[in-house]
Amino acid sequence: MGSGRLPKTIVCEHRTSLHPQMHVKTIPCKEKNIYEQDPDILPPSGAHLRWTEGGQVVSEAASVVVSSRSYADFTPEATFDIKKVDLHRLEEGPPLTSTLTREDGLKYYRTMQTIRRMELKADQLYKQKIIRGFCHLYDGQEACAVGIEGGITLSDHLITAYRAHGYTLTRGGTVREIMAELTGRREGIAKGKGGSMHMYTKNFYGGNGIVGAQVPLGAGVALACKYLGTDQLCVSLYGDGAANQGQIFETYNMASLWKLPIIFICENNQYGMGTSVERASASTEYYKRGDFIPGLRVDGMDVLCVREATKFAADHCRSGKGPILMELQTYRYHGHSMSDPGVSYRTREEIQEVRSKSDPISMLKDRMLSNNMASVEELKEIDIEVRKEIEDAAQFATTDPEPPLDDLCSHIYANEKSFEVRGATPWTKLTSHS
Repeated sequence: MGSGRLPKTIVCEHRTSLHPQMHVKTIPCKEKNIYEQDPDILPPSGAHLRWTEGGQVVSEAASVVVSSRSYADFTPEATFDIKKVDLHRLEEGPPLTSTLTREDGLKYYRTMQTIRRMELKADQLYKQKIIRGFCHLYDGQEACAVGIEGGITLSDHLITAYRAHGYTLTRGGTVREIMAELTGRREGIAKGKGGSMHMYTKNFYGGNGIVGAQVPLGAGVALACKYLGTDQLCVSLYGDGAANQGQIFETYNMASLWKLPIIFICENNQYGMGTSVERASASTEYYKRGDFIPGLRVDGMDVLCVREATKFAADHCRSGKGPILMELQTYRYHGHSMSDPGVSYRTREEIQEVRSKSDPISMLKDRMLSNNMASVEELKEIDIEVRKEIEDAAQFATTDPEPPLDDLCSHIYANEKSFEVRGATPWTKLTSHS
């Protein structure tokens, strides 16, 4: 290319962390400035380009220039107005704007799409009787899990209720592990012994099946953080259906008394099983339920709003001010569980209205596209990759072996010590017959 002569073709090869598979595209070159000729011919940032003529590589140095132009064409970051947070016992709250980088935006989009597609696949497998037992889906609430994770660190702790698939993913679990756990397979994240409601990974204490019972457990984790003198905190989540549980108010009292580093989060998806919040609670202002604990009411359908509020709450805890309470106003698209069609206590029109006006994935997508932070083609490619990942994981989840019966006695203790009852080892009678 040193002669200034234009090659006849440009071959675009790209394989990046965002695009793991190889894509090859050959485009005729007719203009001096290839990029101005057609910006859509260039792959996303990080691609490798080869300039060829007659099948021979003319130059690879020019590829660096063109590739950087591809990256420079996107806005690296943008600042967005977000909904004001309602405050309780706080003079100041989170900011009214949020700055999003292109990198974070793509990451959030991919993760929310993965949760959405994973839950839709779980719905399909359940109806095919491949997944059995209890199964509570998270689609519609993706901004909560992703936004919370964006406001804390992986060294912090998190515990939630039975609607746990999304949090298992954001805490570090893989789609393959989650899908295999849903079908009770050996490579599931709980080795096939936990199922939908009992998934765990590092610093994630599950999925818990008893309504509200995870909240005091979260306070125990926060007590450990304070006792050990770490800078960690615990996020303890529950739903509006659990918000009237007495044990939650008891936990508020202990956490405030001991100034524990805990963020209580009520995911208010408007319905506890089949009962609307208005029919179940004398006061639906859940962020004020802590009384003496500061509170925030947050738009739980906006991932940026959730992230900024979580950052604010985390700073509050880490500064030694004790607990804080957040209410995330969100919405579930499916019924309470797979046994609930979800339309006997609300209308299909209500669900569709939320989807059309407040869908968390669409909201993020529109922001990124309208501010030139991504292209339609790039987001479509992410969608394709996510669908393939889900399909591959579902295939694995239906072919991986089930755990053997004698595996029930494993993973009871961290060090795999033998489990004895009055001097006897009951597990010796367990054997697999296949």
